Amino acid sequence: MSKVLYIPVALALLVSAACAQQPRTAGSMPSLPGAHTASADWTLPGRALAQTDDQDEEESVPSLEDRARALFNDQPLRGTLPGNELNQDLLFKFLVSEIAGQRGNVQLAAQGYLELAKATRDPRLARRATELAAFGRLQNLALESAKLWLELDKNNAQARQTVAALLVSSNKLSEAKPYLEALISGDGNVATGFMQLHSLLGKHPDHKAVLEVTRDLAKGHAQLPEAHFAVAQAAIGAGNYDLAASEVKEALKLKPDWELGALLNAQVLQEKQPGPKATEYLRGFLETYPKSREVRANYARLLIASKQLKEARDQYQIMLNDAPTNPDIVVTMGLLSLQMNELDQAEASFKRALELKYRDLDSLHFYLGQVYEERKQYDDAMKQYSAVTAGEQFVGAQARYAFLLGRQNKVAEAREYLKNVKTTSDEQRSLLIQAEAQLLREAKDYEASFDVLNKALQKQPDQPDLLYDSAMAAEKLDRIDVVETNLRKLIALKPDYAQAYNALGYTLADRTERFKEAKGYIEKALTLSPDDPFILDSMGWVLYRMGNAKEGLEFLQRAYTKRPDPEIAAHIGEVLWARGQKQDAEKVWRDASKGNPDNEMLQATIKRFLR
Repeated sequence: MSKVLYIPVALALLVSAACAQQPRTAGSMPSLPGAHTASADWTLPGRALAQTDDQDEEESVPSLEDRARALFNDQPLRGTLPGNELNQDLLFKFLVSEIAGQRGNVQLAAQGYLELAKATRDPRLARRATELAAFGRLQNLALESAKLWLELDKNNAQARQTVAALLVSSNKLSEAKPYLEALISGDGNVATGFMQLHSLLGKHPDHKAVLEVTRDLAKGHAQLPEAHFAVAQAAIGAGNYDLAASEVKEALKLKPDWELGALLNAQVLQEKQPGPKATEYLRGFLETYPKSREVRANYARLLIASKQLKEARDQYQIMLNDAPTNPDIVVTMGLLSLQMNELDQAEASFKRALELKYRDLDSLHFYLGQVYEERKQYDDAMKQYSAVTAGEQFVGAQARYAFLLGRQNKVAEAREYLKNVKTTSDEQRSLLIQAEAQLLREAKDYEASFDVLNKALQKQPDQPDLLYDSAMAAEKLDRIDVVETNLRKLIALKPDYAQAYNALGYTLADRTERFKEAKGYIEKALTLSPDDPFILDSMGWVLYRMGNAKEGLEFLQRAYTKRPDPEIAAHIGEVLWARGQKQDAEKVWRDASKGNPDNEMLQATIKRFLR
């Protein structure tokens, strides 16, 4: 049956690429569609578009008329722009546009600036109209404005890129093609142009059409690796992995040490046939080009994904040798060591990261707490958990602190501690409720655990985690009716939740004789998560209960190989015993008991057969 590991080691968070999003301030304009650099050639003096009227009156804010005069009468900021006298008509249109923008009528503001641009032939005003229309998702108006902007400033690469992006997003690929051709060759750097194609075309829904356009653009550039790279990217989007493979192969022939090409080739291999081929390819590439840092980082990630933790740590050690003061690598080394239960190395890495002033000190304290808890240095662990004051690990740290209180038979104090933790969201409060229920389960107070979860469900009846945990608590009280009700509701809310199917199937297999129904739920869970050891365990158990001990044992042993869990060991021993292999059963139970002397299910199983 599936278990929930309450606080997993957050290894994936450290090794996956992350992008920090900048918050948008009131009235700020987003980047123009397709623009990689949106540095403005000019800005209107004075207020931002959505600035409020109740701003401190003591601030020196130019009047709208002053701003109009600054725009139309002052020396142009760039090049030789049209010099337009500020007449009443222009002033009126400017005032209408600005006031409309301040009051949130983006369409009127954008239309006003477009009319101003047409009247004055000033590309700055056409750009402003484009920005406003794009901000308001006014596709046609944005496209008209962008085309005027490019017409008035023919050599502006950003204007051309904006037109192309708007045409692509409007599903006008054929019309966009000449603009894309101009972008590729516009500044003389054709290679850069091809490398930007994917950002412009990648989100277009017709992937086959994108591929055809990209192949047309690449004609005549057979000696340019970036052209082959662009075609390979488009081919991946269209699901044509054979073409992608051949194109990236051509790119690497022209540029054998190209890291981006190697990474794209690994992606193609992974897409064509998930498995070891991509890993093996990157390993070979590194043997030839050992200084390829990005390839090594991605190779290490693939090793982690395939559970080859020692090999992954070896790769991070190579990266650390090249960058000994990189705290991200140091922390990842620590997390890998923690996963491998090499606690001394994990502790050393996390302390080194503290010295290097790693950006997330709260997470470091949490990881150190895990190290000390594994060593049963509970006082040291509690000190580390109490040092976590914010961040992603905050709730987990409070939960672990409470569990350690519980292990000191201070359950009431632990519950009070959890109730006094200040939370900032319903999600955090739900996690703490789950922690309290788990604390009570560990104390074998199953009735109280169920009551805590049931009360929480009355306030949040559709909260998936509460439904799941409440079902597990009900199972301990033999409330199979509640188990079924909650898990069926959870499946209705989250049809792809493998653990819900597994828990329902296992409960029916273990506590009833509805074996056929149970097997159906477990089979569904396996289709959703085919390598989960606890689901494999459930399948082995239901097969055994249905009288197929031989096949059941095969599933159980597969599960135990993936995760040597004491409850899986209990099942293996029982099946072996039933098959007459009593000595083998006793050995499995004895070995599992060495590391898990207090596991309730394992000890109950042993007592049943060896009393």
